[in-house]
Amino acid sequence: MMRGGQNRQKALQGDLKKINKNTWKSLRRLLKYLSPYKITLVFAVIFAVLSTIFDIVGPFIMGNTTNFVVESIKNQGTINFGEFMKLIYILIGIYLFAAFAEFIRFRLGVKVNVEITYRLREDISKKLKRLPISYFDKNPVGDILSRMTNDVQSISESLSQIINQLISSIVTIVGVMGIMFYISPGLALITILTIPLTILASFRIMQESQKQFSLQWKDLGDLNTHIEEMFSSNKLVKSYNYEDESLRIFEEKNKKLRESGSRSDFFSGITMPISQFVNNIGMVGMSVLGGYFILTGQINIGNFQSFVQYSRSFTRPIIMMTDIISILQGGIAAAERVFEVLDAEEEVSDSSKNISIDSIRPQVSFENVSFGYGEEEIIHDLSINIPEGSTVAIVGPTGSGKTTLVNLLMRFYDVDKGAIKIDGVDIRDFTRTDLRNYFGMVLQDTWLFEGTVSENIAYGEMDATREEIIEAAKNAYAHDFITKLPLEYDTILEENASNISEGQKQLLTIARALISNPKIMILDEATSSIDTRTERLIQLAMERLVSGRTSFIIAHRLSTIVNADLILVLKDGDIIEKGTHKELLEQKGFYNELYYSQF
Repeated sequence: MMRGGQNRQKALQGDLKKINKNTWKSLRRLLKYLSPYKITLVFAVIFAVLSTIFDIVGPFIMGNTTNFVVESIKNQGTINFGEFMKLIYILIGIYLFAAFAEFIRFRLGVKVNVEITYRLREDISKKLKRLPISYFDKNPVGDILSRMTNDVQSISESLSQIINQLISSIVTIVGVMGIMFYISPGLALITILTIPLTILASFRIMQESQKQFSLQWKDLGDLNTHIEEMFSSNKLVKSYNYEDESLRIFEEKNKKLRESGSRSDFFSGITMPISQFVNNIGMVGMSVLGGYFILTGQINIGNFQSFVQYSRSFTRPIIMMTDIISILQGGIAAAERVFEVLDAEEEVSDSSKNISIDSIRPQVSFENVSFGYGEEEIIHDLSINIPEGSTVAIVGPTGSGKTTLVNLLMRFYDVDKGAIKIDGVDIRDFTRTDLRNYFGMVLQDTWLFEGTVSENIAYGEMDATREEIIEAAKNAYAHDFITKLPLEYDTILEENASNISEGQKQLLTIARALISNPKIMILDEATSSIDTRTERLIQLAMERLVSGRTSFIIAHRLSTIVNADLILVLKDGDIIEKGTHKELLEQKGFYNELYYSQF
């Protein structure tokens, strides 16, 4: 396991070096999120300064109070309680005002921190909407969720430390240093000598801490990805008795996270003890020299008492700043992951031509289209002409390019070569919004959210009336089963729509596609996961609804496409056969083999 950990660190070494180089760049970029809140931050600084000043003045007055008591007893044998209580009241007032100023400063800091966290999540959410499908194909959902939640939370904690602690610490260090030199320059020098040692130790720890935090956030993203996959496919996991293997993978990833988390926590936690040790050594030297100064009359006991309090006030923010540095390492590592999302390449901008699609006829042509995911070419110089109102079936083995054609039609991906045209117009000359509104789409993997039946049908057409929703359901043969639900169209679908059958889910997605009355319909494996009776209902609905509507049907079960106007047989990205069902059977080629292999 130790060797495995070493290999993982070597594998990430290049990335970690890059992260270290970008640390200050990321921090500056993160601090830019503070710029809209300059006024609030100015008031936060003002109250931080006021709170710190009164905290600094307190020990000085307390030292004078001690001197007053000692001198009164030495010279008069008694204490003037009237004067004594004046000093006490002044002290109480000072500390009350300091507490009030600190409370205001804290509230302002929290307000800024909450707003920045909100903006970060909003920026990520907006960015995700602009990213191409290829980004989500390459990046696991669990890792994306981890960046939006855990990483942003880590950034929030880091900014909280900067806003709430760093300002107060700096003001305290400057103010206390000045007053310590005023009381005793010799004692002040001993206290200050501990600073370089503390900074040096913190810097060395910071370098290693950054690496470990980067490993920790990567491992957390991997674990979240596995958890998301495991629970979203819980039925499948149980069906294949995969629980033990899934648990083994979880434990393996969880163990990696535990190890990287332990290392990052170790380096984060060791900063404070080392700083305290160095400062305690300085305190010993200060106590010895202070005792000597008292005996020789160079300082009185009240001033020495004040100095001891100031030395604690001086070292505390230094120790706190070293702790803040450790927290910042986690925040910066998290910021790197968040900025990776914000800097990801977006979809190609819509064409400036912005041609209206309203009057375009639904006739489609692929003209010498080539496309590949990365270097692997899936579609090779493909040319097809689809007349208006045609029902086109696309069949072929897995990996032949069937689903890729759908991705290209919807502009989830853009072609590498050639062009796809609708009514002679390149689809890249339409806006993506207009183009996708032109299509209706039903996927094999149904997606329904936790909401009412009517809300699910009207998804994408939120202004649809109840009458339009019911009409779409009737056309999809979903109305009958909906009216048998407890609240009919107002029935709440549970998580993953577990309170209706798979076939009923499919009918709802078809109703959803139909409510917008699309010019072109795409069914990707639309009938491959439903029962025979429901399949028949869908077939009846489609025979009625595809009339006059250009349709693309992708299916493995060839019995569902025997009435298609045109069947395209794809293999390795090429059309090897095309024709009607009857024509292709007569050719006794690849389609013939596929068809009879299913009976």
